[in-house]
Amino acid sequence: MSSTASPVRYPDLKSQDVMTRRAWVLVVLGILIPGSAQLLAGNRRTGRFAVGTTFLLWALAVIAVLVYFFAKATFVTIATNYFALWAAQAAIVFYGVLWIVLMFDVIRLVRLVRVAPAARTFVAGLAVLSLVVVGGVGTYGLMIAGTTRSTVDSVFSGGTIADPINGRYNVLLLGGDAGPDRNGMRPDSISVVSVEAATGKATIIGIPRNLENVPFVAGSPMAAEYPNGYGTDNGCQVDVCLINSIYTEVQLVTPEMYPDAVAQGSQPGIQAMKDAVEGVLGITIQYYVLIDMQGFSDLIDALGGVTIDSVGRYPIAEPEALDENGNPPAGTPYIEAGVQHMDGFTALWYARIRAGSNDYDRMQRQHQVQEAILQQFDPANLLSKFEAVAKAGAQVVSTDIPQPMLGYFVDLAGKSRLLPVDKLEIVPPLIDVQYPDIAYIHQVVADQLTIATPAPNN
Repeated sequence: MSSTASPVRYPDLKSQDVMTRRAWVLVVLGILIPGSAQLLAGNRRTGRFAVGTTFLLWALAVIAVLVYFFAKATFVTIATNYFALWAAQAAIVFYGVLWIVLMFDVIRLVRLVRVAPAARTFVAGLAVLSLVVVGGVGTYGLMIAGTTRSTVDSVFSGGTIADPINGRYNVLLLGGDAGPDRNGMRPDSISVVSVEAATGKATIIGIPRNLENVPFVAGSPMAAEYPNGYGTDNGCQVDVCLINSIYTEVQLVTPEMYPDAVAQGSQPGIQAMKDAVEGVLGITIQYYVLIDMQGFSDLIDALGGVTIDSVGRYPIAEPEALDENGNPPAGTPYIEAGVQHMDGFTALWYARIRAGSNDYDRMQRQHQVQEAILQQFDPANLLSKFEAVAKAGAQVVSTDIPQPMLGYFVDLAGKSRLLPVDKLEIVPPLIDVQYPDIAYIHQVVADQLTIATPAPNN
């Protein structure tokens, strides 16, 4: 083949202008379509393989984008699958090494010594810059895939796929507090997120931690142990017989009552709490999510803080630190009323403060913090702080939602964000926390959860 027919493959080596233009062509093509420079001026077999691999990568990227926009549940399910993430890491490593080899080969093909001196630095700089950028993007992709795989494996490791019941998914949300002054963890925040499977319409039902005489769903181990309600007849096996003590009792004293809990991706104490909440509300709980309040601040800091409309002015102090007039020691910092951006430390205190407050005000504040985190867990925020969020999330959150259901729930959560969230607080004066009218609670909950839209596939 003559140099006239193929000046890129057979250039005039004596012409700096030709070699400079050729250098720019090869470097730019090598960046835009890896392998194309080899097709034009190098080893054609290598070029064909590299271009084919590049086109395959582009096709997969286009398919991924289409699936993300038109079948988000499927996208998340695949993107959080252990083996899919492992394959993605392997592909990133393979293509990254291929890119490096190709770009060094491009630099060889360019023949910098024959390029015009004024252009050599820029040509070489562009090639090196592409190596740095691609290396950085590949490293970040490896980190994202690895962190996702590790987090999904540690958080979403158990549970079974469940169908909606009466058109709804009911998820028990527990905020556990394992402070240094406590024997074990106690779920001080107890609520149920009930979501319509057809529309994503969500209702949050709050249950006070100091609810007494709690019934258990029929047929459960705790119902056999306490047939007339928790602690009603002969007390219980912990210091107080409140609903949030059920977790502590079963988890620490009688875990053998739920021998299959761990195998199901749960804990004995959580299974007992499920049975209690089902007995109180008259609904079936498919899954649970437990948030460790002690690690809560790390998650909030990883998200960059949360913006909350503080419902009052609260001292950052324990109740026992207050004097006889209810005032904290001099110099005690306060969380002021009104809208403010809180870091993890402040938000955790806002959710936990008991000084100058009561349990029902505390419930409201805990729900505020939970909702603020959910609202700020958007994709842009998540990607920009992914590693820190994932690391904190793996330490803070445990659940029995199985990995195959994750994509579906992410899609459902997207629908929920577009709709107003209904709230039902099972607190005084609606009920008497010492002697609750369970039949009345069942009716109130049933009325609240009446569905106007059909469940899917009906």
